[in-house]
Amino acid sequence: MRRALVSLCVVVVAVTTGCGDGGDGSDGRARQDPRPRPRALTWQQELRVADAQQRLTGQCMNRQGFTYREDRELTLRESRPVRYVQDDVAWARTYGYGGRIEAKSLRVRESNPNGTYRRNLSPSRRAAFDTALDGGDGARMLTAPLPGGGETRKRVGGCTEKAERALYGDPAEWYRTGKIATGLNALYGKELMKDRRLTAAVRAWSRCMKRAGRPHEDPQAAREAVRADTLRLGAARADEAFAAERKTAVADATCARETSLRAVATARETYYLDRLRDQFGKDIDTYRDLGQRAYDRAVRIVPERG
Repeated sequence: MRRALVSLCVVVVAVTTGCGDGGDGSDGRARQDPRPRPRALTWQQELRVADAQQRLTGQCMNRQGFTYREDRELTLRESRPVRYVQDDVAWARTYGYGGRIEAKSLRVRESNPNGTYRRNLSPSRRAAFDTALDGGDGARMLTAPLPGGGETRKRVGGCTEKAERALYGDPAEWYRTGKIATGLNALYGKELMKDRRLTAAVRAWSRCMKRAGRPHEDPQAAREAVRADTLRLGAARADEAFAAERKTAVADATCARETSLRAVATARETYYLDRLRDQFGKDIDTYRDLGQRAYDRAVRIVPERG
């Protein structure tokens, strides 16, 4: 239970939503903030922004005499993230836990045409490609503090920076606030693991799974068991493994719906996040606002995936 709930801190659907069940975690009557808060992007919106960034980067690279191909191999439905709480029964019936989608993504990454193109360039052109793409060795370094301590860094420059600037305005502010907003789980993870409402909901999910003939302690344990069975069966029995994956995923999603696990997880994580708003609220709102602006620009650059 404890191991799996650590994962939930990172991947539950409502990270930094900012609308909880209550400031005291009891009756749903939170302290009221009259100011409207920017909304977090949906995964569909995040994907469109990422596609727009690819498009802008490619156009910039083309203007500098290089080939740069966009990666849009997955459909919109295939791109749906599989989080700790997965309660889309129809999706699970088709894709299971997304095992075959992960394999497809891996094949795409391994045969990345941009990597192949770069490797086939002469040393001097390869260096020019790197400089055009991200500034090369002379690019500036962005730093961002992590809520749990320490800092993270990334190099930015070239067409990558131009694309980020066109979408977000200030790449440094986007990077800094993003690392804060998406890293807050480090500050409440231990409390969330012990939260009685959440652990009760996970136990209810587990009982439901047991009745369905799939006795697993939590959703992460179910997925790990599926992954182990897939490896054990191997390529020769891949269809059998995928059929079993779909059955377990459907039971998982069905039990998540029956026990309202998503609603409980969302409410409890939101409660812990709201307690951090006095310290990090401005950064969270800035991050969301920059994301919304990027999305508004992205819709004018690329269509949504089919």
